[in-house]
Amino acid sequence: MHRSCFARLGIAAVLTLASSLACADPGTELETGLAQAMHLKKGTSERVGTSGKAIQAYMQAGLIDSKPNVRADYTDYYLLNKPARFMGHELVMIEEEYMSRWIGCCVSPGAGLSVKVGGSLKALEQFATAHRCSLNDNADVQGDLAGLGIRRKLAPGRYATLSCRERDAESGRD
Repeated sequence: MHRSCFARLGIAAVLTLASSLACADPGTELETGLAQAMHLKKGTSERVGTSGKAIQAYMQAGLIDSKPNVRADYTDYYLLNKPARFMGHELVMIEEEYMSRWIGCCVSPGAGLSVKVGGSLKALEQFATAHRCSLNDNADVQGDLAGLGIRRKLAPGRYATLSCRERDAESGRD
């Protein structure tokens, strides 16, 4: 009788664990992947992760289009089609800078993003400092979109941009 109870409890525990894993918030995984792509390799100006893989995950989740909304200079710009969060803020746009072909000086590989601020920027500020990124906490994202020829109207509010590119890491060296 006791074996039967323990067997049932064991099966129930496995099912509960499997259920909780299946229900894990995919947004958290996406956010973690994007943040990881912007982490700095210790002692270098290189990023740990690959921004392309992080962006592909957002594509697969249907949060951004499979092609950038626009490519300007060396940068792809992806506007979010569905709500997503990044460090407590509404994620609005993801950027990836890389060279696909030479168009002149000067590519600075890495990623960036824009958020609609919703509360304290402390987590973003700490992240920017820890990974030698640039944070603009009062960005004109609507103006940036217009400058790129994108006509999407953003909701009123305060916006911030986080840039984690090679140039940001180089300028942040002591």
